[in-house]
Amino acid sequence: MEHLSSLPVWLIVGGIGVVVVMVLAGMYNGLIVARNKYKNAFAQIDVQLKRRNDLIPNLVETAKGYMKHERDTLENVIRARNEAMNAGQKAAANPGDPAAMKQLNSAESQLSSSLGRLFALSEAYPDLKANTNMLALQEELTSTENKVSFSRQAYNDSVMQYNNTRQSFPTVIVASLFGFADADLFEITDVAERQAPKVSFS
Repeated sequence: MEHLSSLPVWLIVGGIGVVVVMVLAGMYNGLIVARNKYKNAFAQIDVQLKRRNDLIPNLVETAKGYMKHERDTLENVIRARNEAMNAGQKAAANPGDPAAMKQLNSAESQLSSSLGRLFALSEAYPDLKANTNMLALQEELTSTENKVSFSRQAYNDSVMQYNNTRQSFPTVIVASLFGFADADLFEITDVAERQAPKVSFS
């Protein structure tokens, strides 16, 4: 105690200041790591969404030759696909942003609904169901949808971890000071829409 009391006040205050700065830096760095983790997880979703969106025009072109009287349905699929692409680009530019994620969730729901209608109508076209190109596209689309679901779960887990860290005391103070906002999940709220589009042509 005598040794401590003989230390200059400025040295004691400086030592406390260094400790505080190190603690704050640790919290800040932890937030950076958590944010980068969910952004990287979204990048994996983005890869799969782009793959899926590349498959859809081929799917529509194949179906078009058989479903000449379903023009509205085919056009709706392409329109929904384009809206989903635009929403995906905005979300990829700022993963976790509430407005971007809300738009992406809505666009993806519309696309799932449009694809569902297309596949339901295709059941009335036996030649289309037997088309080898359509069967290959079906398999690729199903595989891609499964990868999207897996990647979405990984992203949501990362977002939850980030939000928990960001909202915990005293990290929430650092987060507020440096503009770390909560991130939004990428989830489909309608239970029916959680399923990958039914693409069975067997």
